[in-house]
Order: sequence, then C-alpha cells, then structure tokens
Amino acid sequence: MDTKVITAHVPLPLAEKVDQLAARLERPRGWIVKQALSAWVDMEEERRRLTLEALADVDSGHVVDHQAVQAWADSLDKEKPLPAPR
Repeated sequence: MDTKVITAHVPLPLAEKVDQLAARLERPRGWIVKQALSAWVDMEEERRRLTLEALADVDSGHVVDHQAVQAWADSLDKEKPLPAPR
C-alpha cells in the first residue's frame, strides 16, 4: 500500500501519552497514530451517514412530535415510563 507522511503539531501531553502507549504496546508511535486516525475517520464517516439519513427522514416527513418526545422523556423517572415515541 502506498503511504503519505502527514505532519501534525500536537500538544506535548498528548504526544507523551502516545509515546507511553507505544511503549506499553511495543508498537511504533506511527502505528498508534494510524490506529487513532483510522478510528476517528471511521467515526466521522458514520456520523455523516447518520446525519444524511436523519435529514432524509425529515425531508420525507418521518418526524416525531416534540410534545410526544417531551412526554416520554418526562416519564423516564416514573415507575412505568411511556414507550419511546415512533
């Protein structure tokens, strides 16, 4: 796989934590950074997918009434909470 070097300035405490993790896991610092960056990119891609899905639901009229959500939320600390609104 082709690679590209990316340089970033990170706060010293974060860099020290990366170094500590690398030592504890017996992995290179770059491996730790690559794992973290991959996880963050995956998370952001999923967040975007879910946002677009939610916006499509709103555009198609699939919404839950605010009062129904408020009533459900208010019931959560009751002995028999309401079912989640749909």
